[in-house]
Amino acid sequence: MATVLRSLYCLIILYVSNSPLAFSQKENQFAYHGFSQANDLHLGGIAEIHPNGLLQLTNLSKQQVGSAFHRFPLNFNTTSSGATSSLSFSTTFVFAMVPQEPHNGGHGIAFAITPSMDFTHAEAAQYLGLFNNSNDGLDGHRIFAIELDSVLSLDVKDIDDNHVGVDVNYNLTSIQSAHATYFSEKEGRNISLELISGNPMQLWIDYDEAEKLVNVTLAPARMSKPNRPLLSTPTDLSQIILGPMYVGFTSATGTVVSDHYILGWSFNRSGQAQSFDVSSLPRLPPRRERKEKPGVMTIISLIAAAVVLVTIIGAAYIIRRKKYEEIREDWEREYGPHRFSYKNLYKATKGFKDEQLLGAGGFGKVYRGVISSSNLQIAVKKVSHDSKQGMKEFVAEIISLGRLRHRNLVQLLGYCRRRGELLLVYDYMPNGSLDKFLYSNGRPSLDWLTRFRIIRGVASGLLYLHEEWEQVVLHRDIKASNVLLDAEFNGLARLCE
Repeated sequence: MATVLRSLYCLIILYVSNSPLAFSQKENQFAYHGFSQANDLHLGGIAEIHPNGLLQLTNLSKQQVGSAFHRFPLNFNTTSSGATSSLSFSTTFVFAMVPQEPHNGGHGIAFAITPSMDFTHAEAAQYLGLFNNSNDGLDGHRIFAIELDSVLSLDVKDIDDNHVGVDVNYNLTSIQSAHATYFSEKEGRNISLELISGNPMQLWIDYDEAEKLVNVTLAPARMSKPNRPLLSTPTDLSQIILGPMYVGFTSATGTVVSDHYILGWSFNRSGQAQSFDVSSLPRLPPRRERKEKPGVMTIISLIAAAVVLVTIIGAAYIIRRKKYEEIREDWEREYGPHRFSYKNLYKATKGFKDEQLLGAGGFGKVYRGVISSSNLQIAVKKVSHDSKQGMKEFVAEIISLGRLRHRNLVQLLGYCRRRGELLLVYDYMPNGSLDKFLYSNGRPSLDWLTRFRIIRGVASGLLYLHEEWEQVVLHRDIKASNVLLDAEFNGLARLCE
């Protein structure tokens, strides 16, 4: 799904290099202390190497991709002379993400292992130069990546705009992610790090084939490796890392931009990756100077102009505020990520105009919408209510249902409340309900293979509700009008009201 605002990711991609001038190498390990003579690096997109050896993946150009791969692949999980090579590996690198504006950068860097370094059709922003809006989520893409993500993207289910995630196989929805922190021995707790602070940081990635465990550890660049990882993820990479695989880095910009740098990188398939003398690594360019602060007279003029503007627009603001007024209570804070603002839903549905209407019934009306910040297509159901009694328990049930995850259940994304009105937000299903195809009214009829796939999908969703989720959920209203079809005509059961 294409987006307007997309996440900048730090994609870290493992690779082997043979340049004797750029790094020291043995059969299963290498180390770059800067990249000034890294002749075996394949640079793609806008990536470049500075004269001092600093590898820059992206600059302040919008919607661009940069990558750096070693030209020769590593042979993972292969058999030679009767022995099978190990999949275990250890790698570490020092990186820096310098935003154009403080606290407002994108989208990130990623470390990845991939069977090809041809990313001709990959897109920028949240696709990180690895996928595009048509192949993200498709089987067959054997890629392992660790993302350093500084932009929140709803379509890939990011937890926040400052996290590290483990991406496996065929898309950029992380199997596990965590807010960017490091463990301090001195203070005995995790301390937060801002990925786009512009300060060098170091990331360690260790995979143990025997335990099938990925450990990811983050810390400031001048600090030794913490003894507690940020992420410890059980993962079997034996079906993903097969045969020759390329390693390297990719990064992408979106509508917000950052300079993304790699200062040093080491890799080892037979032990711990070599550590760095951070003081000997290439230095980052000087920080851009901020614009000078305005003088006293300028400030006075601006204040006077602001007073006039406030006087003029005050009444208009009050009217506009009434237009988007919501009901918010203290107990809703715990459900923050699931609460949509009415203003965003109003704009997404073009003011709930009739042209956006998908359907109507005793439950209310359903409108199609698009969240402009992420280009996420949604369906918004407006339900009338006239009482606060039981509302807290009802919202808690909504959030609980929102945790349901199954490919044959329409995803309940969240809610919004106004006086006398409750709005429920779902994933949008482009082909509408099944009854419109069964009683076609001019639509093409469904062949029996498609009908069987729809029936099987609905049955799979009901099995999940009745037996596989953490608690039993009874749907109670299965009928053709409550079975929605996605773009591939998979049957998805609409959640019970």
